[in-house]
Amino acid sequence: MSAGQGILALQGAFPDLSGAGVLPTRPVVGITALVAAAAVLYRPVWVLLRHVVTIAHEGGHAAVAAVTGRRLHGVRLHSDTSGLTVSAGRPTGAGVVFTLLAGYLSPSVLGFAAALALAGGHVRPVLWVAIALLAVLLLMIRNLFGVLSVVVTAGVLVAVAGWAPVAWQGPAAYLLTWFLLLAGPRPVVELQTARHRRLAPASDADQLAGLTRVPGLVWVAVFLVLTVAALLAGAYLLIAPTPTSP
Repeated sequence: MSAGQGILALQGAFPDLSGAGVLPTRPVVGITALVAAAAVLYRPVWVLLRHVVTIAHEGGHAAVAAVTGRRLHGVRLHSDTSGLTVSAGRPTGAGVVFTLLAGYLSPSVLGFAAALALAGGHVRPVLWVAIALLAVLLLMIRNLFGVLSVVVTAGVLVAVAGWAPVAWQGPAAYLLTWFLLLAGPRPVVELQTARHRRLAPASDADQLAGLTRVPGLVWVAVFLVLTVAALLAGAYLLIAPTPTSP
């Protein structure tokens, strides 16, 4: 085998990371929206896929903790879809407030960022950026279930982005984006239900209330307004006319 043939063989063994990808047709975009909505609304599926939301939630806490200068000790993801991000630093101040704010907003923020990318015709970057973020988060995980949860999620994305037919990648990117956008408000509603039943005395909203003297219910309302706003803005981007795929 010549050197050139060897290089070509090596290139064929690994996924092609280049290229923007192929945008799906508008009917397919609509179908991905319906599938994502069903996944969020149908409880048996939601119970499973809520782990993806928890990954985004705790990843948001971890990212903002690091950005604001807090010392990140690790992230734990649990089989009941709860999670815990442990960081050290000042017990009060903007750093801890923004860290607490980030959790419930992160799935929606990620979904909106993905919608922006897709509106610009970038399919494959959405998938590979998601994989890269999962890889970084994996370094922070401190329990076995958390490692398994992140690895399985990343593995599915790698299979689609790296080896699935190109025609599948656009629908997959849209499905992931719709899911993050549509899933954003549901944990907020679940949070308030748990608070009403006095089952979540140490929730992010209640910790924010203790830090800011703003009632926890107001923070829940902030979460809900912002996640719904991200959903509406992201949906507009996803259903608006998109540029021709390269």
